[in-house]
Amino acid sequence: ALLTGLYQHQAGMGILAGPPNKPMPEGASPGYVRRLNRDCVTIAEVLGQAGYATYMTGKWHLGYHQSDWWPCQRGFDRFYGIVTGASSYFKPRGDRGLYLDNTPLPEPEDPDYYTTDAFASEAIRFIREHDGENPFFLYLAFNAPHWPLHAREEDVARFVGRYRSGWDQLRAERWQRQLEMGLVSPSWGLSQRDDGARAWTALSEQDRENLDYRMSVYAAQVHRMDWNIGRVVDYLREQGQLDNTLIIFLSDNGACAEPYTDLGGGNMSAINDPYAGGAGGRNNMDGGSSYGTGWANASNTPFRRYKARLFEGGISTPLIIRWPEGMKTEAGSLSPLHGYLTDIMPTLIDVSGATYPETYQGHTIKPLYSRSLLPTLLGEDQPGPEWMFWEHYGERAVRKGDWKAIGRLDSGEWELYNLANDRTEMINLAGEHPGMVKEMEEKWTGWAKTHDVLPKILETPNQ
Repeated sequence: ALLTGLYQHQAGMGILAGPPNKPMPEGASPGYVRRLNRDCVTIAEVLGQAGYATYMTGKWHLGYHQSDWWPCQRGFDRFYGIVTGASSYFKPRGDRGLYLDNTPLPEPEDPDYYTTDAFASEAIRFIREHDGENPFFLYLAFNAPHWPLHAREEDVARFVGRYRSGWDQLRAERWQRQLEMGLVSPSWGLSQRDDGARAWTALSEQDRENLDYRMSVYAAQVHRMDWNIGRVVDYLREQGQLDNTLIIFLSDNGACAEPYTDLGGGNMSAINDPYAGGAGGRNNMDGGSSYGTGWANASNTPFRRYKARLFEGGISTPLIIRWPEGMKTEAGSLSPLHGYLTDIMPTLIDVSGATYPETYQGHTIKPLYSRSLLPTLLGEDQPGPEWMFWEHYGERAVRKGDWKAIGRLDSGEWELYNLANDRTEMINLAGEHPGMVKEMEEKWTGWAKTHDVLPKILETPNQ
């Protein structure tokens, strides 16, 4: 959705990239081929046609079993990173190893190697080697803080002990800071602790000590990513390119609770072990360590749920934009505008002067439906979309203005929330507004049938 400006199903990614011996479910729509199809174009392909040099470092995960699915075959001039969804941070190897352009690289021999550092270093190298006559587009897709829990010991040491008070207190403290900063409305309240996490006081002393360490490693991963973003920003500043470069920072989903236990995934011995379980298994049970439901719940304060769910904790993410020479809004200002990942493509088309194609390399390209955020960047009033739609792992959701309905494909039940007053989704109003629920269900079904969502063969993550 981010790279194509389309719903992920339209781009063929209604299901995440999976094993090559696991074909699209029989009877499912074309939205589930598990790789970017040729009915879409990437931001790199569009900007490349407009004269931009296009670079990528980091995580791809949009089809990886054939080289013609990789970044350099989808518009990027240079690529350094992993084509799969996760890897060891210290020793990427095998089918989860590193690539430079289309060439697989050997396992790093440098004992100081760390992917987050390397992704930033290669991004800086691509910028340094860039021909300054043309503009450039850089997609820096850090994998951090995705599992496994891998961080530099000196970074972990900054945080050990900070989380001994637990996720209940952390959520309350974060919510208060968010209120003070104006990030959230007091009327929303703080959602209840997720039902997948026990009260911190109900855990044993050993569990609390282990969970403090897991959260400390996770925090160290975020810290290292932040530090490396600073390295890229500093380099642009040194080159006199910072203020005329549009920088967009965002996440693709809420915090990850896999494998859906409050004690986290993998054994403690797997944390920071570069060889434990490869990159970590599908649900982190073969050594792919993770921090669990309770900390994910805290990371998503004040919302409910987490990644792979369609409550606000799973789909509501930060968007920070910096562009001093182009933006007219005041630095540090907050915008209440809500939008999609898919708004990034039309925004960059507007900013660059590029043209979104009707055809590309002999293929008919599906039209964009989302809108540019440029008016907001220029300080103009801009309405949010009237309707928004989602489907992921068998969950479905639809938003009309401030109203949001959410349910499952295998159930006829819907929940209904007014996000203006209750963005933490604690007061289900479906029983009071059956007409609205019916309208929103019909609208969702119409969208799903015309955007490669239905028919769908249900596939759900382990609970």
